[in-house]
Amino acid sequence: MRYIRMMNAQKVLKEGFLEKRSNGLLQLWKRKHCVLTEDGIRLHDWKRSGGSGSGGDSGFGSGGFRSRSSSSKTKELRFERMATVDCVEYKRELVYFTVVMAGGKEIDFRCQQEGTAWNAEIALGLVRFKNLLAVQSGRSSHLAHLGSTGEEEALES
Repeated sequence: MRYIRMMNAQKVLKEGFLEKRSNGLLQLWKRKHCVLTEDGIRLHDWKRSGGSGSGGDSGFGSGGFRSRSSSSKTKELRFERMATVDCVEYKRELVYFTVVMAGGKEIDFRCQQEGTAWNAEIALGLVRFKNLLAVQSGRSSHLAHLGSTGEEEALES
């Protein structure tokens, strides 16, 4: 549970709804409440409530949905495990995209095209994360080099 608490403390970059394609035989689209942070994205299951919702059965639109229950599954996709975000196509006001994980696993999503699309926000978050890792790695290498140079100068004196 410490893993989830760490991600909860992160700044929320975007929050809203995506649909994720299931891995099952039928590959159905399932609505997820998503929270994008500096570390990655959390996907929470959402269930349709008994009330009449607006917008048909496409899954998008704000009516007719309730928040996830405490027993529902939460999936975390951490940037450290992501390789890339590929935009597949734009079709009927929806953006279809794929998150490719480091191990090669592909996870398909779709969202509405309005505003800044989720695929762009996730890709920007991934770039920020990778850049931060590169800066930290460069600093560590630089400090290690300075430390080894300082030791050599002390030995020569």
